[in-house]
Parts: sequence; structure tokens; C-alpha cells
Amino acid sequence: MTKKRTSNGSCSSDGPMYECNPCSAYNVEAILSVDERGQMVLPKEVREKAGIKTGTKLALISWEKDGTICCLALIKAEDLSGMVKEVLEPLMHKGD
Repeated sequence: MTKKRTSNGSCSSDGPMYECNPCSAYNVEAILSVDERGQMVLPKEVREKAGIKTGTKLALISWEKDGTICCLALIKAEDLSGMVKEVLEPLMHKGD
């Protein structure tokens, strides 16, 4: 169950387990290094836990603060919804 914020600011459990929101639990799964070619490796345990296999498409989402990207997140492209998915759909099939 997902945690939801109540009127007093605390979180309560309700809704789908995989839904992401400000109250969702999060973990630092790994610390990654970027090599000279700009590549990084997701550890096998993280890939298995997330169901990421060869060919899985991931969307890289960024947040900007004061003109600098401060946060990055990876989301399975198949889990994107609405307008974001419509915009990314042509990119997801490019090169297939």
C-alpha cells in the first residue's frame, strides 16, 4: 500500500503499492560512478528488483533548481502515463 499524506502532515497507507508520491518510501539503492564515456552500470540486484531487462526503455527525468539540474530519476517508460507518455512514445520505438 502507498503512504498518503493526511491533514496533519503524516502519511497513511492506501492505494496501489507501486504508486510514487511525496509520501512514498524511498531507498538509496546504490552509488553509481560515471566512466569516461558517460556510462554507468545499474547493479544486478537493482535491475532484478525493478524488473529491468535488456531492451527495457527508461525515461530520465530531471529537476532543475537555480538553473542547475539537481536531481535525476529513472522511470520505466511503460509506467509513464498521460501526456508525458504521448510525447515520449515516438522516442521509445525509435531504432526498434
